[in-house]
Amino acid sequence: MIQKITSRDNEKIKQSVKLLKSAKDRREQNAFIIEGARLCDEALKSGAQIEDAFFTETASEKFSELFNKAECSAENIHIVSDQILALLSDTKTPQGMVFTVTMLDKKNQFDTINRIGNYIALENISDPNNLGTILRTAEALGIDGVILSEDCCDIYSPKVVRGSMGAVFRVKVQIESDMIAWINKCNSNGMTTLASVPDCTAEKITDLQLKGAAVMLVGNEANGLTQEAIQACNSLVTIPMNGDAESLNASVAASILMWEMVRKTSK
Repeated sequence: MIQKITSRDNEKIKQSVKLLKSAKDRREQNAFIIEGARLCDEALKSGAQIEDAFFTETASEKFSELFNKAECSAENIHIVSDQILALLSDTKTPQGMVFTVTMLDKKNQFDTINRIGNYIALENISDPNNLGTILRTAEALGIDGVILSEDCCDIYSPKVVRGSMGAVFRVKVQIESDMIAWINKCNSNGMTTLASVPDCTAEKITDLQLKGAAVMLVGNEANGLTQEAIQACNSLVTIPMNGDAESLNASVAASILMWEMVRKTSK
């Protein structure tokens, strides 16, 4: 059934605005916001549970195929004005559609770790733009899974979801409450665990020889990996740099490290 919402004080609108702005509210409601034709279509294709689909009249006509898909899949369909849609949007030029989606299960996506796979583990990544880019790159390079420490920024942040270009729906992501215990488990399974550090004494990633499964750890933008995480890994690697720059953006560094890891294990 299609419902028309005309008031910004409607309870559905107020709850959805909270999802847009607050990680706490996203956790409490167990849902998150996505917007735009591409992301909404990716959510539908992935089989994610769509709780509410909001369309402007114009968008329902312009994106009629997507609107029809949403009618078949979403629990509720709403027609709203441009002004109300803008309240739910995080972009300057909204395309006229917003979905609220039930949170994906990111607690335990790996029943077993593939011992010939490549994984990237992120510790306390705080910038949602970095996290979104890393997820997108991980998918593009064929990384088998992404592990997040619990203190990483919210994977359901609108900036993360948008920056991932839909990869958040497709890449296997696991949120770990105890990253050190997880690294130790990987070590005991015979995997190579690699701590990326800005240390010229560490082995250059370009010189590294890899066989079998590998996990690459990347740390916080400002502080890098914790000493506990570094000590838990069985190898230290660094990205050689020739210029005067002391460090790289976290998503750029992660992209280089993932590329080298995949390139070496695919030989």
